[in-house]
Amino acid sequence: MAVTRKPRVVNPLLPAGMAATVLYVLFIGLPLVALVVRGAGEERFFASLTSPIALQALRLSAITSTVSLIIIVLLGTPFAYLLARSDSRVLRFVDSLVELPIVLPPVVAGVAMLMAFGRRGLLGTPLEVVGITLPFTTTAVLFAQVFIAAPFYIRSAKLGFQAVDRNYEDLSQTLGLSPWHTFWRLTLPLARPGLIGGAALAWARALSEFGATIMFAGNFMGRTQTMPLAILSAMESDIPAALALSVLLTVASALLLVLLRLLGGRLGGRA
Repeated sequence: MAVTRKPRVVNPLLPAGMAATVLYVLFIGLPLVALVVRGAGEERFFASLTSPIALQALRLSAITSTVSLIIIVLLGTPFAYLLARSDSRVLRFVDSLVELPIVLPPVVAGVAMLMAFGRRGLLGTPLEVVGITLPFTTTAVLFAQVFIAAPFYIRSAKLGFQAVDRNYEDLSQTLGLSPWHTFWRLTLPLARPGLIGGAALAWARALSEFGATIMFAGNFMGRTQTMPLAILSAMESDIPAALALSVLLTVASALLLVLLRLLGGRLGGRA
């Protein structure tokens, strides 16, 4: 007896999903392609990349974003672990505040830091008494980057720690390993994908930070002018330089994304 096959039913959502995907890719891809084509087509493209303004901004961005990432990882890792393991109501409230800088407009964050650390801020006068001035300095750039980028690492690290079964930690300690030894040898390696992913996102966000930096640190070449601020300045008088710097940041972001995918794949395969 012949078996009749039922006709395959096509999900009506699939064509809509394909259309939305094409529109989204075009919406995101066309501006980036236009930027690269226009920027690389400029006669002074490579000369703009090696100009003093570009080199100083690139150097400052690389140094400050790296230092900010180190600060974020050192402080954010134990903080994220505490959030992942504690059931305290107070920490639940703190946890809800961690992501506030993500939704807060960066310009507002810069104004808030001025109100806290500026000369007339809450801590401005006590800091000036001991000879510390934060606004419009390179340190202010670090403050702005850490303020904006830290939540990306803390959120990802917390999810990474939550993915580690607490029974493994309990079993490790019942076998005689100390809590510190358990954390370094067991918890940290198992949560590594989340930590690396969060660190990459935090570094990228610190590198691209603009609003809080210009409000709290200003735009002084060689001192507080990072790559995004250099692009803003170049747009006023040197469009080819602005395009060259924009292409450079775009390429750096793309390489970071590829590196993140490769690391995620390797760590996922090991797990």
